[in-house]
Amino acid sequence: GFAGRDATRAFASGDFSPAGLVDTVSGLSPAELLSIHSWLSFYSDNYEPVGKLVGRFYDENGAPTEALREVEAAIEEALKLQAESDQEQQQFPPCNSEWSSAKGTRFWCSRESGGVPRAWAGVPRRLHRPGSQGTPCVCVRSSGPPWGQPGSSQHRDRGDLDDPRLQQYEGCHPLAEQCVLPTG
Repeated sequence: GFAGRDATRAFASGDFSPAGLVDTVSGLSPAELLSIHSWLSFYSDNYEPVGKLVGRFYDENGAPTEALREVEAAIEEALKLQAESDQEQQQFPPCNSEWSSAKGTRFWCSRESGGVPRAWAGVPRRLHRPGSQGTPCVCVRSSGPPWGQPGSSQHRDRGDLDDPRLQQYEGCHPLAEQCVLPTG
């Protein structure tokens, strides 16, 4: 039972054992913090609060503690990361890809690849993200102004091709909408 206990962590971790039914949220990932945030929103939208539980997040007077402020700051940060990730997905949607032992890996771009509907297909590029492993294939707009500069007349009509995080696939035409990397 949860009555009279703060088991916040269990909502994110799914661990409802005694070890998981705790109020500490330190060490949770941004995604786990966002799941707590969505639980909180759900409860505050659908239920009338009956009081505050004295403990890690509220003192005897019902005032928020430093721990609550830290969690709120961490959730803010997680929301910011999510917004950046959503924006990046709009700017650089994932490529379609398929692999066969005969041909190798084929990457290609379409107006819906990566589940991101848009007015352009784009061309495949590797995307380097600081601090993350691997370089996923993304579709890059190859004409018009760079992302975030829609009214700019000072651009070279190359879309986002000059973004420093992008790398061309070797052996593929720079403006080809598809690219095949041989196996081996």
